[in-house]
Amino acid sequence: MPQLVSLLKPHSEAFAANAARMAERLAEVRALEQKVRDESSSKREKFEARGQLLPRERVAQLIDRGSDFLELSTLAGLGMHDDDGKKLVLGGGSIVGIGVVAGKRCLISASDSAIKGGTVAPMGLKKGLRAQEIARENKLPSVSLIESGGANLMYQAEIFIDGGRTFANQSRLSAAGIPQITVVHGPSTAGGAYLPGLSAYVILVRGRSSIYLAGPPLVKAAMGEEVDEESLGGAEMHASVTGLGEYLCENDAHAIAMAREVMDKLKWDSVSPAPTDVSKNIAPLFSPDELLGVVPADDREPYDVREVMARIVDVSDFLEFKAEYAADTVCGHARIDGHHVGILGNNGPIQPDGSSKAAQFIQLCDQTNTPLVFLQNTTGYMVGSAAERAGAIKHGSKMIQAVANARVPKLTIVLGGSYGAGNYGMCGRGFDPRFIFAWPSARTAVMGAAQAAKVMEIVGRAKLVRAGQTVNDDALKAMSDGLRLRLEKESTALFGTARLWDDGIIDPRDTRTVLSLCLAICAEAEQRTLHPNTFGVSRF
Repeated sequence: MPQLVSLLKPHSEAFAANAARMAERLAEVRALEQKVRDESSSKREKFEARGQLLPRERVAQLIDRGSDFLELSTLAGLGMHDDDGKKLVLGGGSIVGIGVVAGKRCLISASDSAIKGGTVAPMGLKKGLRAQEIARENKLPSVSLIESGGANLMYQAEIFIDGGRTFANQSRLSAAGIPQITVVHGPSTAGGAYLPGLSAYVILVRGRSSIYLAGPPLVKAAMGEEVDEESLGGAEMHASVTGLGEYLCENDAHAIAMAREVMDKLKWDSVSPAPTDVSKNIAPLFSPDELLGVVPADDREPYDVREVMARIVDVSDFLEFKAEYAADTVCGHARIDGHHVGILGNNGPIQPDGSSKAAQFIQLCDQTNTPLVFLQNTTGYMVGSAAERAGAIKHGSKMIQAVANARVPKLTIVLGGSYGAGNYGMCGRGFDPRFIFAWPSARTAVMGAAQAAKVMEIVGRAKLVRAGQTVNDDALKAMSDGLRLRLEKESTALFGTARLWDDGIIDPRDTRTVLSLCLAICAEAEQRTLHPNTFGVSRF
């Protein structure tokens, strides 16, 4: 059995420094996530006065007790629009994740109506669209807990057009045979009215739900008609007159219990527990706690990606592919919690030979329907005359083609650097990994900040020389330093997760757990047979 050997020294000063730096980065992420929860919880008295549950309480009551909930994109929109990234952190205005409801794995989305009334900002929209993509790719039924003031009209120009994609996706999910359950806890109005309208099952809360295309003020202004909210689009009206709602409930808890009841009655495969012989004695030989100290505190210092593999694969058993060839690109077969995987990792830039090696390995895994796990830490594809003459473009293109066209589930963890076309070849967001997560140490950019700044300094100097102008070294350096600082900020894990370049920043110690859960989701999707029709299920 080819078990990995670790050279990591957990009791060394270097390890302690690395772990301290990683813990500092992780604490920053967790503190920001806590601000989202605190902002939501600050409205508790208001919700209790209305007899309502807070949004996170709704999610907690929806999922099976003791089951996992993989929350996604927790810091979407950080530092953008109304989210200042400091005092007011909004989390995209919604709670999105994958959990088990009545024994069945589901995509769960809840309006965080305790934050700005659950209104949708541009990055909140993108978070919702990503959730629908996950439901489609993994054949997951969805449960939506809605209470929203609709689109944030301050940003309508950034929301209106792509907002329509939400409803197109709902229609296509229905046509694909994927059930969608919506609980309307409060308002779901204007364009948002189509969210329940396009759902398979709608659950209403008496005295709280309101669904209409135009509210009483707009009806009054447009038509001169005086009408109250309940008569226009309240729960009882839709339950008894329009038939928009299938189930009328008395409060939030009752509505959530009804959603669980509906899911229980759907003929849909339940989550299967792992066989007992697979779950025993398969833990890695090395503690996952040691993953905190693998990545050096100095981002420029290299480390061996096998140290990560040794702490996430079953019994640290890794069959390396072409170990003596193109050693900077590490490929091999392993299992994670019993799931067969092919793993690719970086120990530096991707050389031309490494591109060919990776391309061959990806195709071999595709041939045997083996999911691929990418562990990113690369400065990109090798540059320079030697690399170019060795066919860097030609061989790099082979790798990019293999990644783009591989039919198997692809899971990506950004451990450290994700620079240049290396981001593409190692299955970055643009190459549609089934799931992609980042460590707090992740860095994503077209190139390193120092390199980019130096390039612009060289280009600027050459331009001045060609124009016969005097070169001001101090001005060039100031420009270069400013660019370097900006790119350093724009390459951080927090900057990337705010823009949904990943599905969330995870604790390195949770890497095996997250991968295991995602692999189980992918395996279930592989076995699930859908029953599509042409136009989806329409309301009658």
